[in-house]
Amino acid sequence: MEKPKITSLKELKQTPYKAISIQAELAKNLREKIKKGERTFEGLIGYENTVIPDLERAILSGHNINLLGLRGQAKTRLARQMTELLDEWIPVIDGSEINDDPLQPISRWAKEIINEKGDDTPISWMHRNERFFEKLATPDVTVADLIGDVDPIKAATLKLSYADEKVIHYGMIPRAHRCIFVLNELPDLQARIQVALFSILQEKEIQIRGFKLRLPLEIQFVFTANPEDYTNRGSIVTPLKDRIGSQILTHYPHNLEIAKRITQQEAKINPENKAQVHVPELAKDLLEQIGFEARRSEYVDPKSGVSTRMSITAFENLISAAERRLLMTHDPATSIRMNDFLGIITAINGKIELVYEGEQEGASEVAYHLISNAIKTLFPLYFPKIEKLEKPDQKGPYDELLGWFFKENELFIEEDSDEKNHQKSLDSIPAIPKIMKTFHPELDRKDYYFMVEFLLWGLEAQQKLNKLRTFEGTQFKDSLGSFINRL
Repeated sequence: MEKPKITSLKELKQTPYKAISIQAELAKNLREKIKKGERTFEGLIGYENTVIPDLERAILSGHNINLLGLRGQAKTRLARQMTELLDEWIPVIDGSEINDDPLQPISRWAKEIINEKGDDTPISWMHRNERFFEKLATPDVTVADLIGDVDPIKAATLKLSYADEKVIHYGMIPRAHRCIFVLNELPDLQARIQVALFSILQEKEIQIRGFKLRLPLEIQFVFTANPEDYTNRGSIVTPLKDRIGSQILTHYPHNLEIAKRITQQEAKINPENKAQVHVPELAKDLLEQIGFEARRSEYVDPKSGVSTRMSITAFENLISAAERRLLMTHDPATSIRMNDFLGIITAINGKIELVYEGEQEGASEVAYHLISNAIKTLFPLYFPKIEKLEKPDQKGPYDELLGWFFKENELFIEEDSDEKNHQKSLDSIPAIPKIMKTFHPELDRKDYYFMVEFLLWGLEAQQKLNKLRTFEGTQFKDSLGSFINRL
């Protein structure tokens, strides 16, 4: 829709436009979308049956909203997407600091302009993208920042008394009149600043240095908060919580499929890399499983959460590890390898908050531990489960493979070997083809060598093999078998 060409109050009065609150505007447009069967919040995967219905009910109720959830749960994105429920263009009195509606002005300045110019009052138009205000609540935020202050320079220049409304310099909240205002990490805001919001939310008054001004602001407030903040850094004062209409709980993906869809949507991958680097579905599952392992790990602080950004940045690193190898080997294409997962450790570090035991282990060791746990979790889905207690007279599915290593054979996978040599090294184990044919007879050839590596890493995670990491590559061997043979 093009910007309307109406430029005066007289022209505006001749249109069907009516002044309504932003809450009524959001609810009106949401009703239309729901009636037409249109999706209201695009790209928020996993929230279709949980968070989004709660949010729609809050908007239809005209509530101010508090989004409560751990980091990396798309709270700010939810708030940003609410702008899509606003009218594309709204009229404002040209020059108004607080976006006065021409048919319902609230500031003294706007009322005086209309009294002076009448139907010739100039009108400008504001796009919905301009109607989003966002502020991160930090301990140094002041009442002046959010609500406003008396401007002594303006008072002196205009020769006005401090009792005159015109001496007020408006803060972010009055300037967000008829807009969506997001206040992130609300518990970080000092209690005395939270108290200053009471009258705005309930009585629609602003108070600045004892100057009480009835200003019926129409603002859609969206607050965000992390449950951890309630105990570690601060809290939302009870009277303010009472004035927030709906508190909506966000959450992490419930399963691997949802997590994979989020990562594929959000990861920024060069189109050329997409064509050159094959990513087996198992590799995607493994990457997401690392996040699930982190959320239940004894080394990771559960109150802090593990952001979905960890999986997104880890996937980008995974692709970059393969790209770097291609640049060195000059192969036309490659597939993700298990060794590439060592390249995502830098993406995991910093994305997880460690408890004391985790700090003692070290961030990189914890990251490697999470990768190993993810392999252990997924291993039984692709290969027979390895029992802790095995009967000595019962033949196992891995006996031939483990026997090959037991005879002092070793496998060395070079760090950045080309495709031909990489495949040749994995083909050197005679027992592998039989295992793959037995358990994955229909496996796509593109995924074959990754599945072989996954088998070896899985056996190592279950302590059936020994894996040594060197600067040149990865070595698999049966150290116990070699020791017994030497005896």
